[in-house]
Amino acid sequence: MKHLQNISKTKNGEFENDDENYDAAMPVSPMAHYLNSSALNVFVLCVLEIEIPIDDSKAMQLLEGSLLPLNPRFSSIMIEGKKGKKQWKPVEVNLKEHIKVPIFPRSNNPAKLYDDDFDEYLTKIAGQELPQDKPLWEVHIIKYPTRNSKGALVFKMHHALGDGYTLMASLLSCVQRADDPSIPITFPSSKKSAELDDDDNSNIKMKSMLKKLPQIIFSVIKGASDFGWSVLKGNLLVDHESPIKSGHEDVGSRPIAISTVCLSVDSIKEVKNKLEVSTNDVLVGMIFLSIRLYMIAKNAESSKAEATGLVLLNTRRLRAYKSVKEMLDTKTNSGASWGNQIQYMHLPIPKSNDNSNSLNPLEFVLSAHKIINSLRNSLAIPLNGVLLGLIDKIKGPEAAAKYIYKALANSSLSISNVVGPVEKVAIDNHPVKGIYCMSIGTRQSLTVTILSYMGYFHIGFGVEKDWIDVHHLISCFETAQEMILNAANKI
Repeated sequence: MKHLQNISKTKNGEFENDDENYDAAMPVSPMAHYLNSSALNVFVLCVLEIEIPIDDSKAMQLLEGSLLPLNPRFSSIMIEGKKGKKQWKPVEVNLKEHIKVPIFPRSNNPAKLYDDDFDEYLTKIAGQELPQDKPLWEVHIIKYPTRNSKGALVFKMHHALGDGYTLMASLLSCVQRADDPSIPITFPSSKKSAELDDDDNSNIKMKSMLKKLPQIIFSVIKGASDFGWSVLKGNLLVDHESPIKSGHEDVGSRPIAISTVCLSVDSIKEVKNKLEVSTNDVLVGMIFLSIRLYMIAKNAESSKAEATGLVLLNTRRLRAYKSVKEMLDTKTNSGASWGNQIQYMHLPIPKSNDNSNSLNPLEFVLSAHKIINSLRNSLAIPLNGVLLGLIDKIKGPEAAAKYIYKALANSSLSISNVVGPVEKVAIDNHPVKGIYCMSIGTRQSLTVTILSYMGYFHIGFGVEKDWIDVHHLISCFETAQEMILNAANKI
């Protein structure tokens, strides 16, 4: 291949740069290195459910004109650079190698739905790593109808390219509003953090800080305590085997089943307003209740088993989406830069008696609210980032990646949340009925993703296929949803 003329493999299977012109390569961020290492290999599947039969005749033109120009990373590979530091090396992209159009077994029934074939295909591509000698993305075009759509586009992108925020922004650069492409896509309102005070307000700020000094001291002590617990949880305190955690050392290479459920944003807002909590609190509480219901159903003794969720956080100062151009512009300091701007916090799943009828559904929401509210502004989150940086500096990026891997392996599940458009969007004049994502490669038996689109939350459950019954888990989630809504309506 022409674009690999100046790249060769090392003994450990990675690629190194043989070019004298080294300036063409871009440095890989530390988090991108961690997510594409010997310890971790994390990528994202993003599924767009299409309302009409798919015409893929312009697929290459769309990707060449919309996706590739967005960011040089989409046309680069990771190579081993100077002093062992990884670099993004630009290469020529053969789009035919990145577009996959599977052929499912034929049927004589023209009305056949291909849900089983589609699910098996998702399981198949979830188990296949992205080739390291090509840019780290693929698009799979599924031209078969299911119960939910007439076809589907599956974007498979490595997490080293960016986090959910940046990958969603990239995806949105390829779509338009279905009702009127000339109108910008809108998103649910989001609060941005306060701007830095100017010099005129410095005295007022100082007086305010003096009044809050006891609170600041308490926050520092609590942050140190939270950080200590996080370090212990990431290294010594292990969630043991349970109905949602197999404990298999090779869990990352075992088949994955993916299933989704939808619930209206309005129904979640009703609970949110009555309990005076956040939308995320309600969603996390609902997920935790469904998991505990599932655990009790599978094994009553697991009602009191230690189970911890690792919740991923977007640490950007500004949460609203920016254009990819603004995200890449380092001079503007937009607060929404490109990359993997993520950290995590540990949330224990509330325990219960061995009888699911004794569960108080609202306690799961209130517990999630209390812990998330306590940890969101805790010093533990930035201190975790500092610790990772120190491990990287002293022992190298592979050691830092192993630290993250251990934090994942010691917990029972991970949860992530991505905000999507409010209105219906279309890609190349193909209206999108639904969108959901799934992180692959977290080395856990259970991964949960949340994505909002068109007034609905699309909750994705990715499970270790031979350990967790995904259909039973979905049923437990629907039960948890009903329990929480009914309990909130009685307030």
